[in-house]
Amino acid sequence: MFFTCGPNEAMVVSGFCRSPPVMVAGGRVFVLPCIQQIQRISLNTLTLNVKSEKVYTRHGVPISVTGIAQVKIQGQNKEMLAAACQMFLGKTEAEIAHIALETLEGHQRAIMAHMTVEEIYKDRQKFSEQVFKVASSDLVNMGISVVSYTLKDIHDDQDYLHSLGKARTAQVQKDARIGEAEAKRDAGIREAKAKQEKVSAQYLSEIEMAKAQRDYELKKAADLAYQLQVAKTKQQIEEQRVQVQVVERAQQVAVQEQEIARREKELEARVRKPAEAERYKLERLAEAEKSQLIMQAEAEAESVRMRGEAEAFAIGARARAEAEQMAKKAEAFQLYQEAAQLDMLLEKLPQVAEEISGPLTSANKITLVSSGGGAMGAAKVTGEVLDILSRLPESVERLTGVSISQVRVSRPLRTA
Repeated sequence: MFFTCGPNEAMVVSGFCRSPPVMVAGGRVFVLPCIQQIQRISLNTLTLNVKSEKVYTRHGVPISVTGIAQVKIQGQNKEMLAAACQMFLGKTEAEIAHIALETLEGHQRAIMAHMTVEEIYKDRQKFSEQVFKVASSDLVNMGISVVSYTLKDIHDDQDYLHSLGKARTAQVQKDARIGEAEAKRDAGIREAKAKQEKVSAQYLSEIEMAKAQRDYELKKAADLAYQLQVAKTKQQIEEQRVQVQVVERAQQVAVQEQEIARREKELEARVRKPAEAERYKLERLAEAEKSQLIMQAEAEAESVRMRGEAEAFAIGARARAEAEQMAKKAEAFQLYQEAAQLDMLLEKLPQVAEEISGPLTSANKITLVSSGGGAMGAAKVTGEVLDILSRLPESVERLTGVSISQVRVSRPLRTA
């Protein structure tokens, strides 16, 4: 049969073909029933409350100490596991814990007897290290390893520790008072020293400020003197430069005047004389052309005048003829009065009718819209024209006051 166990447990198989016994920590193992035996041992960590009551220290003072230890059977080390199996196989965790507790308490008592109360109280780390070291060397032979040990509590029934505390408290209070007085004294000294240093620093600062002000004024005066000297030097340089420029400009003006005189002479020789000759030539030609244009204009004016006189004579003759004709018409109008007026109106009526029908003769296309009754087509257009012509006598009567329908005059025949 197969048996298994967790990492916090070890199995020991003994019997047939198992000499020495097989130890398995956290695993599985094959066991033959009846001829082989399997036993288990716990590898859990055990917490021990190690108390040592009223143990006399090196100076004979009884005190009580309580420590906390963590121990366990080491399953990874085969030798320690074998030693633990030999000593604790078949025992419960409580029995194993009791054996380890008794061992630790004995070592704790032994170490307390070799130390003073002050050493244990003041240096707990040293006490814990000694207990851990001594107990570990002893328990390792049992297959048990000490994981940790810590001193938990120290007390006594004689108020020895309380007295130590009082003395220490008194000493601390004394030291505190002394320290406070010394601190106040030192603070007063430091304050006075600080004030003195402040006054000294203020005086030194004022002295430095005065020196700085003096140095600034001296530097400022030196700078002003330097700037004044620089300005004077620049002014002198500028005056010399201006003088040089004046001389240079005077020389340039002289050179330019010479150049101008030379160019004027050259212009006189190359341009002006040929230009004057050309100008004289152009003036003579312009005068000749002007005389020719004047003569042509006079001739044209004479011709226009003669044509105007002829046209004026012709217009006068036509005017006189028209006047004579109008006079004759006036005489006729006076003789015939309304008949003459009617004659003139009848003479102009055909022209009026022609002007009224003129737009119709020039139209390319006529679109008629009928409301449903009356003539249609060309008859409609002709009727509209005749309707307009039939209204002419009324229009003439409103314009001239002559009624064509009421006047009965026989129109004389015209002679050709």
